[in-house]
Amino acid sequence: MNYLSIENLSKSYGDRLLFADIAFGVDEGEKIGIVARNGTGKSTLLRILAGEESPDDGKVVYRRDLRVGYLPQEPVFAPGITVGEAAVENLDQDNHPTDADAMQRLLTSLGLPDPSMRVDKLSGGQRKKLAIARAIIGDPELLILDEPTNHLDISTIEWLEGYLKRSRVAILMVTHDRYFLDRVCNKIIELDNRQAYVVEGNYAMYLRRRAERIEAMTAELAKVKNTLRREQEWMNRQPQARAGKAKFRIDSFHELKARSRVDLRERNIVLDASSSRIGSKIFEAEGVCKRFGDKVILDEFTYTFARGEKIGLVGENGVGKSTFIKMLQGIEPFDSGRWDIGETVRFGYYSQDGISFDENKKVIDAVTEIADDIELGEGRSIAPMQYLQRFLFSVPDQQKYIHTLSGGERCRLHLATVLMRQPNFLILDEPTNDLDIITLGILEEYLAEFKGCVLVVSHDRYFLDNIADHIFVMEGGGVVKDFPGNYSEYRAFVAQQAREKEAPKKAEAAKPRRQERPERMTFKERREFEALGNEIAALEEEKEALEAFFNSGESAAPEEFEAKSRRYNEVKGLIDEKELRWLELSEKE
Repeated sequence: MNYLSIENLSKSYGDRLLFADIAFGVDEGEKIGIVARNGTGKSTLLRILAGEESPDDGKVVYRRDLRVGYLPQEPVFAPGITVGEAAVENLDQDNHPTDADAMQRLLTSLGLPDPSMRVDKLSGGQRKKLAIARAIIGDPELLILDEPTNHLDISTIEWLEGYLKRSRVAILMVTHDRYFLDRVCNKIIELDNRQAYVVEGNYAMYLRRRAERIEAMTAELAKVKNTLRREQEWMNRQPQARAGKAKFRIDSFHELKARSRVDLRERNIVLDASSSRIGSKIFEAEGVCKRFGDKVILDEFTYTFARGEKIGLVGENGVGKSTFIKMLQGIEPFDSGRWDIGETVRFGYYSQDGISFDENKKVIDAVTEIADDIELGEGRSIAPMQYLQRFLFSVPDQQKYIHTLSGGERCRLHLATVLMRQPNFLILDEPTNDLDIITLGILEEYLAEFKGCVLVVSHDRYFLDNIADHIFVMEGGGVVKDFPGNYSEYRAFVAQQAREKEAPKKAEAAKPRRQERPERMTFKERREFEALGNEIAALEEEKEALEAFFNSGESAAPEEFEAKSRRYNEVKGLIDEKELRWLELSEKE
């Protein structure tokens, strides 16, 4: 069943054309990811579909009475309202009355505070969680999500990933989270060269199909240019008077000329700024403590950094990750212990808060104020104008004022000003929030070859897996554990530990309780023993039905899913309890 049709949609801002005549549809159960470079109109497209902007041409046609949930990239809430009021502010209460218990379960699942708390007291991550709750609480049939993983901690991302995979809701989303795309989506739409290219399959399949498409287009362009050369020679041989020439051949020549102008070159940022030399002594911490009132950030933290280390720093929101990296640079003081940094260490800090330049300065001024020449290593240097071009700022773009830049442009400028200082210890705090997938891949390649140290705070699991060779896990209460592997290996380790912890309990519960003097069954116990067999069989059947529901991806309202989850846990507990009693009675038998 078709939910949404996009017909010949076009949009431009001034003389800048974002996309032209794009067309595609969204059907029931489809989970579609939209990928593209920054500035190609992904968020604009979603705003048009959500009714917040109008296209220049074309139509957006929804199925009648379709329930749609929308998550904007930067959520806005009515002033002065509470968390509970904000969660349902977009609901039509006549058709979707609020279920207080269901809302509370959803908010709890997302780790949100009391519904009576005012929204203006929430952190950025909590506001994003609340916006997600607002989008899904009305049991939508179609979800439109703009960067749903931005500003979320990893545990919430994994919860949302599981929820969307299990749900039958159709999804149209923009995200740079490659694991999220791969595990949730069954179709990818790429916006490129102002067109929409549709690929059936997940993100891994899209990468293969994209490579094949570019290869085919490159071969076709080579053929067009070869034919054009022959036709150009024919045109040049003819007399100036065109009357004698075949009109169709002349028309064909001009068509070929237009087709030959297609530019398949990919404009990517170039990261080759060198790092300064770093000595053998990097950083030593011994017995470092830090707290804010009753909240403990570090408790007797001890560690010695080695040259070339690449560390991922993970933990729940509010556990103190940003405080940790500010302490490392001397921005935030520690309470006690020893915190010793080597003399040759030169920090490069990419802050999630963004650049701190005067918003009324031009892009080129932001760079020239730092240096007149940028060192590239091995005696090479370039001027600021050339350097900015490597970060995709054309000469006209360099004259833009900083306050006019898009989120992606601001991130690229921020990254440029960090790397141009030749740091040898990079600290990256959520670097993936506003960078497109292609730029993220280039940054990953750069960091893999980086000769200094890297400390990355990120919710992007794919990015962490590609960069970090070990993980600092901030568990709260001042505890920081060092795991020797990437993030996926850490998650597998945690899951295995949980299984091993539960195994002895299950084994103990399964053991028959032997009595030194077995007794014969009473009449009442025999009736109980016979009934237990039927009860266990019925519970096993119910458990299998619930598992089939979870594995089917069948659509369900949040409250129904929560109820089934609770019942599933109850059933498992009852089976264990009744099997144990059956074993006790069987000893008498």
